Amino acid sequence: MIEQMVNIILDIFSQMGYLGIVVLMTISYSFIPFSSQVVIPPAAYLASQGELKLYLVIFYGTLGGVLGALFNYFFALFFGRVVIYKIVNTRIARLCRLNPEKIQRAEDYFVKHGKISIFLGLLIPAVRQLISLPAGLAKMNLAIFIPLAIISALIWNTYLALLGFYFGENQDFIFKNIKEISLCLLIIGAIISLYLVFKRKK
Repeated sequence: MIEQMVNIILDIFSQMGYLGIVVLMTISYSFIPFSSQVVIPPAAYLASQGELKLYLVIFYGTLGGVLGALFNYFFALFFGRVVIYKIVNTRIARLCRLNPEKIQRAEDYFVKHGKISIFLGLLIPAVRQLISLPAGLAKMNLAIFIPLAIISALIWNTYLALLGFYFGENQDFIFKNIKEISLCLLIIGAIISLYLVFKRKK
């Protein structure tokens, strides 16, 4: 299914170019459940093949991310907490994997970490699509919100773009050594998991 989605996105980029990146990234940073991981890496892959420019992929990906964050911000600002919680209680919201508990966790995260939560939250996939809502509810100063959103989106999209670009330039090597690479990733993942479990118990 992921492969089909990536192929669809590649087709979109072929037809819409950088505008497709902006549109899809705007969606991925809004409260609509859509992952940026299936947008930027395929675009960066096309950049490695000479069809797009890597720096423009990062630029337009970041632009879309900030627009998506601003969409959430103004949605919360204009409609308020009561309307948002009514919306997330609907059947359509549940189909989009939204519920009051997720909104409340985003609000708690914002209250706990303050303004820096915008920078941190936009870097975390599980938090990214909701963290701008409490910022809008709190009427956070846009002069602070926008720069934090730009820096955070720029870091995340650069990371994803470099992964996609590297894969495109080294796909022959990766496919030839996929078993060894997978084993290394599993070992690294196991070590990190054991460390986190040990740290939590300690």
